[in-house]
Amino acid sequence: MSKINGILGAGAIVLALAGATMAEGPGADTVVATVNGTEITLGHMLALRGGLPPEYRTLPDDVLFDGILEQLIQQTALAKIGEDRMTQRDTISLEVQRRAYLSNSLLAYTAERAVTEEAVMEAYEAKYAGVEPREYHAAHILVETQEEAQAIKDEIEAGADFAEVAKAKSSDGAATNGGDLGWFQLTDMVEPFAEAVAAMEEGALAGPVETRYGFHVVKLMETRIAEAPTIDDVREELEGEIRQQAVEARVTETLENAAIERMVEGIDPAILKDETILGN
Repeated sequence: MSKINGILGAGAIVLALAGATMAEGPGADTVVATVNGTEITLGHMLALRGGLPPEYRTLPDDVLFDGILEQLIQQTALAKIGEDRMTQRDTISLEVQRRAYLSNSLLAYTAERAVTEEAVMEAYEAKYAGVEPREYHAAHILVETQEEAQAIKDEIEAGADFAEVAKAKSSDGAATNGGDLGWFQLTDMVEPFAEAVAAMEEGALAGPVETRYGFHVVKLMETRIAEAPTIDDVREELEGEIRQQAVEARVTETLENAAIERMVEGIDPAILKDETILGN
């Protein structure tokens, strides 16, 4: 009796394993179509879907499935003809695309692996622990030239009302509010605007301060100590910084360890305009 039970038990295990295999369903290697003998797989469809703009991914599942499959069928049929007439330009272009894809794939992998709860916590503590972030309330007048900015500063120092001058002469959106920028932290502003504000005393006037936007005359109204944000408030920002740092570190390390030899001596940079080098 025990022997029969053993056989039945083994049979049940085999059936269970077979059921598990069958339940796995389609995979990346599942063939969904062939074109002149060339297979199109579910993996190909998923890869194509991954490169679509976000708005396409909101289409109904059946519409997107059929559309992707038809596109792959079309591409496969045309690609076969294209292979038979490959030029030097085609070969080089495919190699450039391959290198770009592999490079981007590696950097994406590097960025995502860098974001861990421990890394986020360390970044948060480094940026905010024991730090009392200061906020600044300032106004500015933005003009195109240093001469205009200096004349405006002189005018205000002579008694003109800052807000009225801003409304009349400033070229940015804050002009309608008398140049008032509201409360901000220095990290919200471009340099050297932020540097100039940090060096000012409340009620002071500074300028001209040049940035990529033009020349600023700045008035600092007041400052205050802000409450440090919670980790959840800045998680997205911290994760972005962690990814960026990881990518930069990977690129730096890779280049430092690569055997790079540049052989461009005597080559005119203008040669890149000559596309006949690639042939037809």
